[in-house]
Amino acid sequence: MEKKARGNFSGKLGYVLAVSGSAVGLGNIWRFPYLAAKYGGGIFLLVYILLAVTFGFTLILSETALGRMTGKGPIGAFKTFAKNKLSVGGWICAIIPMLIVPYYCVIGGWVIKYLVGFAAGNVKEMATDTFFANFSAQPAEPVIWLVLFVLLTFMVVIFGVEKGIERISKILMPVLIGLAVIICIYSVTRPGALEGVYYYLVPDFSKFSIMTVVAAVGQMFYSLSIAMGILITYGSYMKKEIDMESSVKQVEIVDTIVAILAGLMIIPAVFAFSGGDQDALNAGPSLMFITIPKVFESMGMGQVIGAVFFLLVLVAALTSSISLMETCVSTIQERAGWSRKKACLAMAVEIVVLGVPCSLGFGVWDFIQPLGMSILDFFDFITNSVMMPIAAFFICILVIKAVGLDKISEEVRLSSQFKREKAYRFLIRGLVPIGLLVILVSSVLNAFGIITI
Repeated sequence: MEKKARGNFSGKLGYVLAVSGSAVGLGNIWRFPYLAAKYGGGIFLLVYILLAVTFGFTLILSETALGRMTGKGPIGAFKTFAKNKLSVGGWICAIIPMLIVPYYCVIGGWVIKYLVGFAAGNVKEMATDTFFANFSAQPAEPVIWLVLFVLLTFMVVIFGVEKGIERISKILMPVLIGLAVIICIYSVTRPGALEGVYYYLVPDFSKFSIMTVVAAVGQMFYSLSIAMGILITYGSYMKKEIDMESSVKQVEIVDTIVAILAGLMIIPAVFAFSGGDQDALNAGPSLMFITIPKVFESMGMGQVIGAVFFLLVLVAALTSSISLMETCVSTIQERAGWSRKKACLAMAVEIVVLGVPCSLGFGVWDFIQPLGMSILDFFDFITNSVMMPIAAFFICILVIKAVGLDKISEEVRLSSQFKREKAYRFLIRGLVPIGLLVILVSSVLNAFGIITI
């Protein structure tokens, strides 16, 4: 009865596109190109792909199997197998998306603002050094765009799994990939762009270090929706006959392709604009909302390409915010017994209530700087750099100690041959938990300036 109330994906395609949509977000577009450029281009790509097919596969499969075998969200899945302190891992997984989606929607609102601006022809104004700082510091306008983005997310999630999330994912994901290809072709054909293509795709082994691996692992978590409760929740919507191993493999492929395309969209264009200056490839808002508008303003057809680019970013942001909100709604329904409508309304309110301080942190509340960060950056640090590695570590321990690898294998084999079972067992027992601890420690040390990632 509970399984029916939670809904299901209609089939493999719906699951793959929905999870891929969750995975493909702002992390791919404004973080991946920066890290790839900083850590040697091709060598970073190689390390990332190797990690995605090992660490990424292990954690995605674990979470999906936990969701499908229990038919529950993260809290329920943990409590099914862990009656002790280990069950706190489920609560951490459930809280993470509730903290991420508010600030994510703030950024989504910024994207809408820039999309509208480019479409309206305000290219020169938006390409100035001060435009983003002046806009984000305003107390009212960014909040209006935040509310609009929340409404877009709400309108999809309220329709449920198959009629809402799956249906919109089948439309938006092909659109996203198509737009990415168009912008890539435009970017790599600009005068001076080939230098950026070479830098991005040809490995620079002199820049390889342990921090290359650390940065790639951190990006993998950010990019693949690991340890956010999303994969457990979406796994609970997966029918038993859907090939789990094949589906996870396809999610890895789609996410990696989009991440690579993001690099080809941005790095060659920035190189062409800056004359090969790598410092122009900053991470985060400065790249997306300051550097990129300047790049498009300097090019022919800048208004059109800029509008197409921000439409792509909006699609990526929306597919991820949908998965984040859906995970929260599912948790509320499961724990409180509320209807989908009531749970959606509650989450919409929570997003705005927490999103407003994140927005005001760039203006009237900029004096509030926990650990020297803006409110938005602090939320991002706590969730992505601290809570997610801890949650993923709890998942590993749950699988090893409470569920048992044999039960995970049995669940996967209901629909799959489980060709990578030996690799999965080897990784989940040792390398993955150790890697998670390394990421946690390095992220905290980086936040305090002890090391630099």
